[in-house]
Amino acid sequence: MFGTLFSTPRPEPGHLLPALGGALLILLALPIFVIFHLSIAGWALAAVLWCVVHGIDLVLTQARTRAGNVAASGVQAFGLFFKAIGLLVVLLVAAVANPHLAVAAALTYALAYTFELGLSIVTYLGAAR
Repeated sequence: MFGTLFSTPRPEPGHLLPALGGALLILLALPIFVIFHLSIAGWALAAVLWCVVHGIDLVLTQARTRAGNVAASGVQAFGLFFKAIGLLVVLLVAAVANPHLAVAAALTYALAYTFELGLSIVTYLGAAR
């Protein structure tokens, strides 16, 4: 049973449900920031980064559907690299300018990303074979 769980090919699940789950987690983090008097700017930075990364995903998905297989692989690789480096650069600049803001943004973004990853895995493993 366990061996077939990971060896059975499945179609790629949709990205909408996991992205909405991550966005919901970011929205639910706002009252926590307000109640505990945390940096609202940190929450806002995480929310903006979340929107920008998913906007880039949307643009790359559109570009990937119009390109051939080899070009689509290159677009996907460049997009993954660009998103990761861009996110790290923004958080590094924020950490130099205001460490509390950067920690709040990084933790909020990391929680939303982890939740999205978990939902992606659940939808992938729950997909029909």
